[in-house]
Amino acid sequence: MAAEAGDDFYVRYYVGHKGKFGHEFLEFEFRPDGKMRYANNSQYKNDTMIRKECFVSPTVLQELKRIVEDSEITKEDDNMWPMPDRVGRQELEIVLGDEHISFTTSKIGSLVDVNDSKDPEGLRAFYYLVQDLKCFVFSLMTLHFRIKPI
Repeated sequence: MAAEAGDDFYVRYYVGHKGKFGHEFLEFEFRPDGKMRYANNSQYKNDTMIRKECFVSPTVLQELKRIVEDSEITKEDDNMWPMPDRVGRQELEIVLGDEHISFTTSKIGSLVDVNDSKDPEGLRAFYYLVQDLKCFVFSLMTLHFRIKPI
């Protein structure tokens, strides 16, 4: 079933840094056709990169879309959020119908970092959405594959 114009939905999340163990990152994306891509690269203790792809059902995409819409992240702006730094960066890209948004900020260690920012409400919406997305993806990874995603 092809998505109608204006009904597109796409999500991509990236968090990573370059450090002692090279470029370490976690990235996942959901495409409108239901393809989910996941990559986790860690060189810690000579670990290897995990790359997985699968297709999820339209119901899974609908739930993901509901999570994104309920977060109201599309009302936020990352201009006042901390810029990426040596600690790392986070990126969130969302296409929701005719709306295409992209956020970039530094890694967030805890809610203390959120509350100390210049835009605590907006960054809090981002922080909680990212937590929800990670839980969603890790649950799907556990269901589809016999690996521990973290």
